[in-house]
Amino acid sequence: MVSKVQAPDPDADDVVWVPSEERVEEANVTAFMEEHGIASLEELINRSREDLEWFWGAVEEHLGVEWFEEYDAVLDASEGIEHAEWFTSGTTNIAHNCVDRWARGERSDEVALIGEAEDGSVREWTYQDLYETTNQVAGALEDAGVSEGDAVGVFMPMIPETVAATMAIAKLGAIFVPLFSGFAPDAIATRLADADAKALITADGFARGGSRVEMKSTADEALAEVPTVEDVIVYDNADLDVPMDADRDRTWAEATAGQPTDKDSVPVDSEHPWMVVYTSGTTGKPKGAVHVHGGFLVKIMQEVAHQTDVGPEDVLYWITDMGWIMGPWEVVGGLGLGASVVLYEGSPTHPDPGRVWQLVEDHEVDALGLSPTFVRAIIPEGDEHVTSRDLSSLKAIGSTGEPWNPEPYRWLLDTVGDGDVPIINLSGGTEVGACFLSPLPITPLKPCTLGHPSLGVATDVLDDDANPVRDGEVGELACTRSWPGMTRGLWQAPDRYEEAYWDRWPEIWAHGDWASVDEDGYWYLHGRSDDVITVAGKRVGPAEVESAAVDTGLAQEAAAVGVPHDVKGQSVHVFAIPTNVDDEHEARQRISQAVVDGLGKPFKPGGVHFVDDLPRTKTAKILRRAIEAKAKGEDPGDLSSIDNPEALDLIEAVD
Repeated sequence: MVSKVQAPDPDADDVVWVPSEERVEEANVTAFMEEHGIASLEELINRSREDLEWFWGAVEEHLGVEWFEEYDAVLDASEGIEHAEWFTSGTTNIAHNCVDRWARGERSDEVALIGEAEDGSVREWTYQDLYETTNQVAGALEDAGVSEGDAVGVFMPMIPETVAATMAIAKLGAIFVPLFSGFAPDAIATRLADADAKALITADGFARGGSRVEMKSTADEALAEVPTVEDVIVYDNADLDVPMDADRDRTWAEATAGQPTDKDSVPVDSEHPWMVVYTSGTTGKPKGAVHVHGGFLVKIMQEVAHQTDVGPEDVLYWITDMGWIMGPWEVVGGLGLGASVVLYEGSPTHPDPGRVWQLVEDHEVDALGLSPTFVRAIIPEGDEHVTSRDLSSLKAIGSTGEPWNPEPYRWLLDTVGDGDVPIINLSGGTEVGACFLSPLPITPLKPCTLGHPSLGVATDVLDDDANPVRDGEVGELACTRSWPGMTRGLWQAPDRYEEAYWDRWPEIWAHGDWASVDEDGYWYLHGRSDDVITVAGKRVGPAEVESAAVDTGLAQEAAAVGVPHDVKGQSVHVFAIPTNVDDEHEARQRISQAVVDGLGKPFKPGGVHFVDDLPRTKTAKILRRAIEAKAKGEDPGDLSSIDNPEALDLIEAVD
């Protein structure tokens, strides 16, 4: 039984944004509603949840997904929802839908990719350019013996060639293994070895913050531990002199020279693996989430079209890397819809904090995606970096990665969006492919809300007995039915897949996030449920503590963790990057009191600790579990995703 969902109330007291009639009329999702006679947002949400087969069949048809052979059924859950199959017996290919059909049609000369380097140089590729380069890379991989089902790693910066490499792998029916451009050798080796990768596509290096970051030397060190990789293609991106193994390595130019520029994509089954994308585990080796051609394509195209309102004439830019789920989200969603995608190679704050806003102005970006951490970090640099740029092209601002704090959210809404552009705050995960929760451009917004369940996904908030909870009560975010973008398992780890998501309740995906739905129908996240702090039997999400600290104006960012306490079980400890602090002792007291005022005396911090930085992933998410482990004097486990390991050294064990 799928529970009913109340649409967010636009007349609630603390609503900060309501869509205009014009915005509602022009939204992509409104066109879908009109096509199917759906009269209200509430009807759309609930019908999409209750009749999954109708919704996802209608979506793929509405968006024009192309199939080589039509599917027999939208959904087959006969083996249980944890092993459900979508668009059964249909054959398709992500590269065909994202590249081939546009290059062979009327969008051939339209811009597919806008690549900007840190030095300001810009390259534009049409769909024809992308098609031809993709085909040449596919030919180079075939020459190396890569074929359907072989895994190929891509360790590259955000440049047009990276997209060509990604699509070339898909075109052959091989398996794409994305790797963060800033990964250390051990992290690369672990992932390539787990995937049994046969080849790697990399670059000599890239620009970041005014410096050159070497990639080939990092790849060489990793490949010393991965004997399965027999072929390496190296793109000359940074004009670095790098060593080349004559028996294994080829330059991009050598590998693609003479390759055909016209090539069909291999028809593959809808359930054929397209990507194995890794997410860090709490302990042990990272988890490889398996995503497939049919379901991932349809789910991501739907999200980009309906949530960020992107269409063929639009420009999409997300501050991301191909090693994070939002990289494939941006590329597959944007190109699948025939839009233009911006790729920026360097630091988003170089040479000044206005770089992102300048990119929006220069490329007339319609949909921009960023993280709350990016916003919190850039606010102290001053509003002039925003207000001096023309951001009038924006019609949606996407956000994901972590919970918001109210003040940075309002700054983004009012200063960047001029109070007129909705914040599409979405959340899901690497394994979800991609969103569980998200507003639409027709959804009214309260500060920090995620709106409501993503369309066509039966998410809910459950108590310990798997009963739905509402009216602000915090529970576990879960999903009671399958969805097309769901991982088809963890690569070579079927038992781990069952244990990670399906063991808590029968046939219910337990996601690991605390969530709530308020009395007005707005959904919120409160942090990871494994991050929850329990003080004298009372549970609190770290995001609530962190918001109280940041809202004092004395902390740029904060991380709250639980530390063992002899009497209370756990006590709250806050690690914060200070700002505007003259007297540290007084500042600590004020932050502590703010937590008490906001959450109650039981949650008074056992300590407020000022640090110069907080450990975070390469996608800017704060690593609370690593902070907690360090504060408890324990081993922090897998740190392959950490971007600034020196920040963890600033965290000292506390009593």
